[in-house]
Parts: sequence; C-alpha cells; structure tokens
Amino acid sequence: MTRIFRLSASLTAVMAAALLTVAQPALAQSERPAAPPPPAGAKDGFFTTTDGIKIHYLLTGETGSWVVLIHGYSDSAQRMWFTTGIAPEIAKHHRVVALDNRNHGQSDKPQPGGSGRAQDIVELMDHLKIQKAHIHGYSMGGGITGQLLGMIPDRFITAGFGGSGLTETDPVFKAEGEALDAALPKATGADAAGMDRFRSRVAAARPASSNAAPPAPAPAVDLSTLNIPILAVNGSFDNPFQKTHRIWRQAREFQNVILPNKTHLTAIAASAPPDQQYIAVIAGFIDMYDRP
Repeated sequence: MTRIFRLSASLTAVMAAALLTVAQPALAQSERPAAPPPPAGAKDGFFTTTDGIKIHYLLTGETGSWVVLIHGYSDSAQRMWFTTGIAPEIAKHHRVVALDNRNHGQSDKPQPGGSGRAQDIVELMDHLKIQKAHIHGYSMGGGITGQLLGMIPDRFITAGFGGSGLTETDPVFKAEGEALDAALPKATGADAAGMDRFRSRVAAARPASSNAAPPAPAPAVDLSTLNIPILAVNGSFDNPFQKTHRIWRQAREFQNVILPNKTHLTAIAASAPPDQQYIAVIAGFIDMYDRP
C-alpha cells in the first residue's frame, strides 16, 4: 500500500469553494441572460439526460486520457476549473471535460438551489464515449465522486477529492479523525467570519422542500478492493482528517495534501490568482498515475 501525506507551509490554495447565491425563481428560456462564450481554448456542448435534463459541459485538450472535473455547490465548470487555470494546465497532456451540474451554470435547473446528480456524470461519459477517466470533484463534486466510486469503479483511472473525502464508517476510527482535527488550529477573524457567511448562504440557497423523489442510494464503496490511486486536498481549517481518515485507512494508494491555514472557502479563493504550486499537485498526480 502506498500512502503519501504532505503538509507544506508553502503550498497555497487554488481550488475554489462555491460562491453561493440565494436561490432565485426559474426564468423562462426567453428571459434568461445570454450564456457566456466558452473560455479560450475550450468548446462547449449539451446533452439531455434520461430524465430530460439538459446538461452543459466544456471541453479542452486534444490528446491523452480523459479527465472529468465536477464543480462544487452553486459554482460552475467555467469558474471553478477554467478561471483558476486548473483545466488548461491539465489539458496540456489530457482531454478534459467539466460539466455544469444540474441546477447550476448553463444546465437546466429543475430544482433551483438543488444539488448535482452522480448519474449525470455517468451519462455524460456515455455521451462522449469515455470508457475510463481521472475523475476529480470539489466539495459537492467530491461527494459525487464518492458516489461514483460505488457506481462505476471500473471506469476510474484515479479519483480526486477537493474540499471533501469519504465519511468514516467505523465509530472508533471516526473518533480518531475528529481528535486529530480537534488538535489543529482553528480559523479566526476574517476566515471564521467568511465561513459563517458561507454557511448562512448555503442554508438560504438550499430548497426548503422538494416534491422530487430522492435518488437511489449509491452502492457502498469498499476501497480495499479498488486498485485506484486517490488524491485528497483539504484546508487545515476544513476538518481534513475526518474527511480522509477512511481513505488513508483503506485505500491502496493515497496522496493526502493539507493546505495550511486554509478554510473550505480559501482553499480556492475565487478572487485570488491561480497558484501554480497547487495546480501542479492536481496535474502532477494525474500524470503520475496515468493509466489510460
């Protein structure tokens, strides 16, 4: 088993936490603002899911294995992966697809303020005829990545969790992860205030109720049976051990990167310029374990 743990004082944040907005009533198609053009070097497309939802995605890169990027709650493919410089860097050696999750970006919003859906990523891969890919998600996207590990483990080359991980299933080990996080310094000042505002906006944006049927639970994930290298990137103020203890305990190959003095928000500050060191972690991990 290969387990790599990093704590680097020089490693700063680039991956972005979701910029939340209060849910707004759905607009008629004629009332929606014009869609922004694709980023330089990218092209976009749409496909329709089996339940009739139109999903928008961005493509970049001409050769190499596929990388699927899944953004966080209330974010978009363009802002999280292209504005930060992550997708363009990965596209130097790979073909990249980043979707707007349902209820986000230019995709349909059957439940404004709702979450994305793991099955949409499966159908996107089928639509583009992607058999295997490096699949990486941030925050909500990391939760979707975890679901996909139970649904389609044979279609992963690597799995990446940003601002996220997998919940510990053993109560003894769960308590151990909580104790490790409790020993870490806590966010204060502007960092703490920013997280309070973030939580308030999440609560405001989430729909109060839904008539939609809940999705079927994803199959359980047994990491010990998977030969899939896994990366996790979390801020030190973002409970990194609770999110990764199970992966560290069970995965055969695991690289854990903790960003010092970063929260769930500042791990990918939207207003900050791209950080080449962080981008190098993501791109380097994918290149290191590339198994097309």
